[in-house]
Amino acid sequence: MEKIIESFNPISLEEMKSVKLMNRTDTKFVTNTSKLCELLKMAQHDYYVQEIDGERNLEYDTTYFDTKAFDMYTMHQCGHANRQKIRFRTYCISDLQFMEVKTKNNHGRTKKKRIEVSDMDLNDEEKRHFLQKHLRFEVGSLQPALSNHFSRITLVNKGMTERLTIDTGLRFHNLLNGKDKDMGQLVVIELKRDGLVYSPVLHMLRQLRIQPHGFSKYCMGSALTGNDHLPVNRFKRKLIEINKLVNQ
Repeated sequence: MEKIIESFNPISLEEMKSVKLMNRTDTKFVTNTSKLCELLKMAQHDYYVQEIDGERNLEYDTTYFDTKAFDMYTMHQCGHANRQKIRFRTYCISDLQFMEVKTKNNHGRTKKKRIEVSDMDLNDEEKRHFLQKHLRFEVGSLQPALSNHFSRITLVNKGMTERLTIDTGLRFHNLLNGKDKDMGQLVVIELKRDGLVYSPVLHMLRQLRIQPHGFSKYCMGSALTGNDHLPVNRFKRKLIEINKLVNQ
């Protein structure tokens, strides 16, 4: 896979500024590394690959917070269209960390607000002010719930209207019960674009029979490592499909 990634023309962070897509529509797909190699071969002439300090497959650490009653998990599991998530994301290559609040509305659009931070202490005045402004839940009700680690390839179409993130090597760690889950060959692809602009990769995905598949890292990781009291009814079919991909 690394040889295929090297065949892409690079794009820098500075050049990607026009493709931030902070108010966007997201479509996720789930596949395995074998199908990913086929997709990358098909996409190399239509997409740039993000390169930072010579690296094209970057490592990320993420910690998700939820309320003690798991309100954010439950709202997603119950199918609420208006929902939020809070996470701390660390870009391992630069050691930069951001606190992010993602809000999805009932029109399918996702808005992300974030600030750079140096730790995950929610007693910090700046963090509390940020959360009080953007999060619907009380800051005092929050606790760290799940962490994950993965590697990410980011592609940008040559029309500069979309980003495609490709996550591999995904591992979960439940911060409340200590359980771990390695997702093996699973690949999570996310197409991020402003509205329904033309996307070259959609035709490629259809050719490879890679279908849209909702995958929340927080919810799936919690369901796979969680306590028995967490509801998983709406996730059961997805969990079965994911386990098949992981064990291929």
